[in-house]
Amino acid sequence: MMNCIFHRMKGGVDLSLTKTVTLRKPRLEDGANIWRLIRNTDVLDLNSAYYYLIISKYFRNTCVVAEEDDQIVGFVSAFRHPENPEVIFVWQVAVDQSQRGKGLASSLLQELISREECTNIKYIETTISPSNKASKALFHKLANTLGTQMKESVQISPDVFPNESHETEQTYQIGPIR
Repeated sequence: MMNCIFHRMKGGVDLSLTKTVTLRKPRLEDGANIWRLIRNTDVLDLNSAYYYLIISKYFRNTCVVAEEDDQIVGFVSAFRHPENPEVIFVWQVAVDQSQRGKGLASSLLQELISREECTNIKYIETTISPSNKASKALFHKLANTLGTQMKESVQISPDVFPNESHETEQTYQIGPIR
């Protein structure tokens, strides 16, 4: 578990509104609030509430929630690749509007890859749609922080999605991670 402290300043004066954001593994009971967080981003694909309950229960070692004042303000869902245990696939990264621009998404990803369960991870994979410039920037920053590269690979074309308006998803791989 990692604690991040953010100071809210006005005119250079500390207003003593220090908030602590705690990074931890999700619990089953977090699933509904994670679902709400994803829904409120208005940019991520919203899965069923059941999905977030199940991922919080069965994939908790490779997911991270950020909590401030008992509210979930950030979430990363990820899982180890079933055919290649050296790869972790990051499915979604969500940050509440109140926390954007503070480096929380980067902290969530750093927490994930620093866990004991991820010590043998050599590559991070994710998919990003072309219009999601914030995610591209986040993962480029992660690659730079890790001193490695980010490569594009497979495309998931819109014609395989049931929703006709879905964008192409480009797969990115970050690594090797040392």
